[in-house]
This record gives sequence, C-alpha cells and structure tokens, in this order.
Amino acid sequence: MTSRNMEPFKKELLTRKEQIEKNLRGTFTEMSAMRALDLSDEGDYASVAVETDIDAAIMEQQRKELNEIELALDKIRDGSYGICEMCEDEISIERLKVKNFARYCISCREITEKEHH
Repeated sequence: MTSRNMEPFKKELLTRKEQIEKNLRGTFTEMSAMRALDLSDEGDYASVAVETDIDAAIMEQQRKELNEIELALDKIRDGSYGICEMCEDEISIERLKVKNFARYCISCREITEKEHH
C-alpha cells in the first residue's frame, strides 16, 4: 500500500484515537465523581454500582480499541500497515475501510475467530 493510500486511514485512526481518549477521560472523571457521592440508601448505591460497572465495561472495550489503533499507527510508521499478521498478504482496502485497524485478512480472521471459540 502506498503512503498516499494510507493517509486517509491514518487521519481516521488519529481522529478515532483522539475521540476515545476524550471519552476515557470523561468517563474516568464521571466515575470518580460517582465514587465521591454520599449515598443515602441501598437503592442509590445499587444504581451507582450498576452504572459504574457499565462504564467500566465500556472503558475496557475502548481501551482495547485504542490499543488496536496504536498498533495500526505503529504499522503505518514502519510500513507494515495493511499486511495480514498471519499470511502476510495484503488486507483488502474494502476490509480496511470497514475496520481500519484490521490485523488480519478476511480468511485469516475467520481462522483466528474459530480458534478463539
């Protein structure tokens, strides 16, 4: 893949990275504020606990995506972006348009998903 072809993917990855980092900072601040609340009854406590659990799950998912984005940006820097980590063939542009931090081509992705189930 030429560096010219990579540029739109790089911009998109950087934009998404910035958005996730902003989301994580906001959620962290929100969770800290909830921990500081003086809860008066078990209902309030349960409500905050559920919301905190949901926020923690969302943060974990966003951290994973952020890691994938960082890896893709590293690959852009070292020239290996768009190359399947398993078979070393090029990942199709169509696949990268759908998932710009894809690490595997479609065939290898199916193999890795079967191995994880």
